[in-house]
Amino acid sequence: MTWYSELAVFGNCQTGVDLVGSMCILILLSTLATRINVNADDQNTFNVLNYGAVGNGNSDDSLAFSKAWNDACKANAQTPTMIIPKGKTFLVRPITFYGPCKSSNISIQLSGTIKAPDGPSAWTSEIGRWIAFGNITGLNINGRGLFDGNGQKWWDQSCKHHPGKAVSFIQCSNAHINEIYVERSPQVHVVVDYSQDVHFKSLIINSPETSPNTDGIHIAHSHDVSVHTSVIAAGDDCISISDQTSNISVTYVNCGPGHGISIGSLGKNGEEVKVENITVRHVNFYKTTNGARIKTWQAGKGQVQHVEFSYMNFTEVQNPIIIDQYYCDQKDVCAKTSTGVHINDVRYLNATGTSATDVAINLDCSNNVACTDIKLENIELQSATEGKGVLSSCKNAFGVAKGNCKPKSCLKSNS
Repeated sequence: MTWYSELAVFGNCQTGVDLVGSMCILILLSTLATRINVNADDQNTFNVLNYGAVGNGNSDDSLAFSKAWNDACKANAQTPTMIIPKGKTFLVRPITFYGPCKSSNISIQLSGTIKAPDGPSAWTSEIGRWIAFGNITGLNINGRGLFDGNGQKWWDQSCKHHPGKAVSFIQCSNAHINEIYVERSPQVHVVVDYSQDVHFKSLIINSPETSPNTDGIHIAHSHDVSVHTSVIAAGDDCISISDQTSNISVTYVNCGPGHGISIGSLGKNGEEVKVENITVRHVNFYKTTNGARIKTWQAGKGQVQHVEFSYMNFTEVQNPIIIDQYYCDQKDVCAKTSTGVHINDVRYLNATGTSATDVAINLDCSNNVACTDIKLENIELQSATEGKGVLSSCKNAFGVAKGNCKPKSCLKSNS
């Protein structure tokens, strides 16, 4: 732009000179549009660094995170975004990001690392959660960043008396969590509770095999939850699906080490359980203690139904296919009961691989309430030890076997 045009903008526009009038209008409109876009960006993004976060891994950045979230949650923007930048490690004490928010499409761009305090004594929360999201609709978390639970000192003591769940979603809906890392959780890595329409994609969850009770993802009292294209290594279940859940989908997951993918445990205190419409497909289990597992306590009532485990591959798995209706977390302390959870319509389809134990299929159903409508189809399991065979074992289990089934089915006929 020439000096004459600039002079026209700042001088002649006010006098209405025709020669530059059109240029004045265009320049002013362009300037205004630029300012509007800049202001819109400012209103849309909430960088924790702008709220006093340091990001050196030692300074407590909890307050900055709380302030940034509160402003993002209150913002009138269509897609407010909280920014946690790359190349920084933020020490954050237990914190809950509460809704509801003004926008039903709020994002967290997690590109850096969020690290938990060092051990139980450094936590100030009595509820055993580190990072929690509560009562939020339309939450999106992405950015290839890391939640580091810093759990080593927790693992050295009883986690039952010192629970420490890393990332929790409580009463959330329409949530999408993509390309996020969660590691070294004190206990469970990710919890979904009392939520619906929550979807995980491309998660990497990682803790040592020896870390106690470090489930990868635990789902309870929730509906329409999916886990897709993820890698989970943990000291407990890769995914555990608990009571009052329905429409759960797990697809294209690598599990191991860990305890497999479990429905349960259910019915510990004699409650009426309800779990239905669970689909687990295209899962690789690598040296896990269990593969596809359903576990219930004798005291439980209610039902588990409409379950599918399909397109599974097992590598040196101790119990590739297992139903355990006598689950007990302490030896010889669970009394016999006259109750049981009814397990019905469970399908095991297209499974291959190796078993690290002699019994590759173990369907140990309740004496009081039989398992019904169990289906085995195209199962090809062999021993992980060359030259050994594998067996199937059934108790009070009714259903059918179709196609190839190795080891040979032990199901009783439904009729």
